[in-house]
Amino acid sequence: VQLQASGGGLVQTGGSLRLSCAASGRIESINAMGWYRQAPGKQRELVAFITNGGSTTYADSVKGRFTISRDNAKNTMYLQMNSLKPEDTAIYSCAARSGFLGWGYWGQGTLVTVSS
Repeated sequence: VQLQASGGGLVQTGGSLRLSCAASGRIESINAMGWYRQAPGKQRELVAFITNGGSTTYADSVKGRFTISRDNAKNTMYLQMNSLKPEDTAIYSCAARSGFLGWGYWGQGTLVTVSS
């Protein structure tokens, strides 16, 4: 499975960005897709994930501001980020989960910078 993330950039506090992650390869092996982020000097954290059935889970820090979705016809996952805060600044990476590897598939990171 290959994952290609895009959509990062620089935005002011309160602004919005949408990240995309396109999946290719043996996508039938995937049972969930998600977004992780890692800020400078901090550990990587799970931001949100969505299962094949459409169930979603969010980190408390982004609930009500971020929305994860999937377009199965395009094999693409999205993360709509609204009301962005400086503490959302991080490298965001998309990942896919399979029953065999767990969260074993990763795309390259995309940098999100929120200026105050």
